[in-house]
Amino acid sequence: MYNVKSLDANEFIDDGEVLASIEEGRKLAKKKDIVYGLLTKARDCKGLTHREVAVLLEVDDDEILEEMFKIAKEVKEKIYGKRIVLFAPLYLSNYCVNNCKYCGYKCSNKISRHQLTQEELREEVRALEAMGHKRLLLEAGEDDEKCSIDYILECIKTIYNEKFEKGAIRRVNVDIAATTVENYRKLKEAGIGTYILFQETYHKPTYLEMHSGPKRNYEWHTEAMDRAMQGGIDDVGIGPLFGLYDYRYETVALLMHVEHLEAVYGVGPHTISFPRLLPAEGVDYKSFPYLVNDRDFKKVVAVIRLAVPYTGLILSTRETPQFRRELLDIGISQMSAGSSVGVGGYAKRKKDAEKCIEETPQFNLADHRKPLDVVKGLVKDGYIPSYCTACYRLGRTGDRFMALAKSGQIANCCLPNALLTFEEYLADYADEELKEMGRDLIDREIQNVPNQKARARALDYLNRIRNGERDLRL
Repeated sequence: MYNVKSLDANEFIDDGEVLASIEEGRKLAKKKDIVYGLLTKARDCKGLTHREVAVLLEVDDDEILEEMFKIAKEVKEKIYGKRIVLFAPLYLSNYCVNNCKYCGYKCSNKISRHQLTQEELREEVRALEAMGHKRLLLEAGEDDEKCSIDYILECIKTIYNEKFEKGAIRRVNVDIAATTVENYRKLKEAGIGTYILFQETYHKPTYLEMHSGPKRNYEWHTEAMDRAMQGGIDDVGIGPLFGLYDYRYETVALLMHVEHLEAVYGVGPHTISFPRLLPAEGVDYKSFPYLVNDRDFKKVVAVIRLAVPYTGLILSTRETPQFRRELLDIGISQMSAGSSVGVGGYAKRKKDAEKCIEETPQFNLADHRKPLDVVKGLVKDGYIPSYCTACYRLGRTGDRFMALAKSGQIANCCLPNALLTFEEYLADYADEELKEMGRDLIDREIQNVPNQKARARALDYLNRIRNGERDLRL
């Protein structure tokens, strides 16, 4: 029985409702007036329901798809402008007790296992800071003995305590296995930003087929965001692993999850991620029948941007540089840069030939560019690289962030803060080519801050940063 306010995963992600939505979507997608009506609604940043999303997912007409992509770009730029938030994942441990069929960390894989010591973690953080990163996403396999919540909390403390001449890591987001309300409360008290957990697949029979070990508990996993919010974490991030099951089912169910969080807690997810299944150690990639092609994947990104205009959409280095550029144009607002998905990978790069072994990665990457090259690419395409962490540090999270976003007032904070943090990056990490390109962009874009007082304050802060001050924010 479908019940958006239920705390039972089988009711707020009701299989019958997902299938009925898809079936209705197939019928309504044949009526162009309905499709264009939904696009008109989305253009006004009013969002879409899971039933409406099901209609747009059935669109296969090239002309209508191009219109959809055009509107998705309009919506994204209306809310986020040209800002792209940058971050890096940091893998703490590849010990795992689960045997997930799609993952290189599965316990049946005979790979070298390692967990970072606190000193090794400091080395990773030093390497990441040297790339200019200020925002990290902690990742770890599930193993309560090898990688306990106390270990995670110690790692968070270590990261925040690392100070550098050019600053520090300012925001730590966390992607660890589903846990208890008490543990989520501990993560909140430790000062995390967003708690992220990928659903993998919302289709319960496929979920059970793909997993063995503690993670096989569909309800415990799917209800994790409820417990996180009950534990005081008001910024959560969700997303399926596209390729495990039919993308239509996953996308409709994803929107039902969004609607559930909004109905129960008054605010939906802070972010939605778009991981797509990739080859990995010990994974028979070609055996998965639901792999999503680029055309359909692009449609999914556009539809979700139209459905949740105020939510951050995240893209990883799973995708190629060329395709990432396309997806930035239609909805993506956050992306990783210079990622390593193996334990100890950043320090290995920094030390080069010295002995520091990167463990087997969780999956194979498609974008191997250095962060500096990613940033240059963004600037050349007219985007504003952002290292901003101001909202999290000033308490603009959860429903407080959404209220500002929906009123349009957030632009008076987000745009100047993006420019200020980018100026910090230019001064501390950029080469001469990027400094010239970047400062031209900053001087031009800072004039577009809507509020006159905010613009004047931003210009003052910009000059102070150029004279050596750091961490100034609106």
